[in-house]
Amino acid sequence: MTTPVDGASSTKLEARGVKVHFAGVRAVDGVDLTLKRGTILGLIGPNGAGKTTFMNAISGFVKPTEGQVFLDEEDVTGFAPERLARIGVVRTFQGVATFPDLTVFQNIEVGALGTGLNRRKARARTRELLDMLELGEWERQYSSALPHGAERRVGIARALAASPEFLLLDEPAAGLNDAESRELADTIVQIRRDVGCGVLLVEHDMHVIFKVCEDLQVLDYGKSIAFGTADEVRKDKKVIEAYLGTHGAEEVAETD
Repeated sequence: MTTPVDGASSTKLEARGVKVHFAGVRAVDGVDLTLKRGTILGLIGPNGAGKTTFMNAISGFVKPTEGQVFLDEEDVTGFAPERLARIGVVRTFQGVATFPDLTVFQNIEVGALGTGLNRRKARARTRELLDMLELGEWERQYSSALPHGAERRVGIARALAASPEFLLLDEPAAGLNDAESRELADTIVQIRRDVGCGVLLVEHDMHVIFKVCEDLQVLDYGKSIAFGTADEVRKDKKVIEAYLGTHGAEEVAETD
C-alpha cells in the first residue's frame, strides 16, 4: 500500500516560503517545511498560529498567496486536493467527517474507489486497513454509531485507502480520552512502519506529539519560530514562552 495510484514514488513534500493572507490577515507568513517519506514531523503552536491554514495550503484546499509547494522537484502549487491525493498527498480534518449513513467498511471502501481502483481491489485494500487499524469488529456498524476513538481511526483508514506517500493529520487526538490518545499514538507509529509514508501531525496533545515525532516545527502568528528534535524544541525559550509554558514543558519531559 505504499505506492500512490498515479506516478512514481516521491521522497519529500516541501513548502517554500508559503504565505496565506485573508483580507489583510497574515494567517501564514512565509513558512518553509520539508516532510520526508518515512518520517513523522509534528507541527505545533498555539491556537491561531496558522497550522491548519498551512495544512490547507499544502493539501490544495487553499491556494497560497505566495510561495510554492513541491513533490520532490515537481511544482504542485495550486493543484486541486483530488489531484494531490492521486499523486500521494492525503489529509484528514479536525472534524472526523465520516459518512454517517455508511458502514465502516463502506467509508473506507469509498476512499479506495476514489483513487480509481476497481471494486475487487478496493475491497481487498479495505480489508487490509480494517485489520491494520483493528476496526474489523466495527465493519458492519454505521459510522454514526461508533465510539469517538473508533470513528477517528475510520477517518485515518479512509485516508490510507488512497495509498498516500504523505499523510497529513489535523488534530487526530481531538476529543479522545487518555487511553484512546495512547492507542492513536501507537497507530501513527504503525502507519509509518507498515505504510512507509511521511506523516505531518498537527496536534495539541503534547503527549502524543512527543511520543511519536522525531522532529517538531513550531508556528506562532503564521511564522516558524523553531525546528528541531522533540527534546530541542521543548527546551527552546521561544517555544516555552509562545506555547508550552514552563510547567507544560516540564510535564511533557516527566512523562516522555
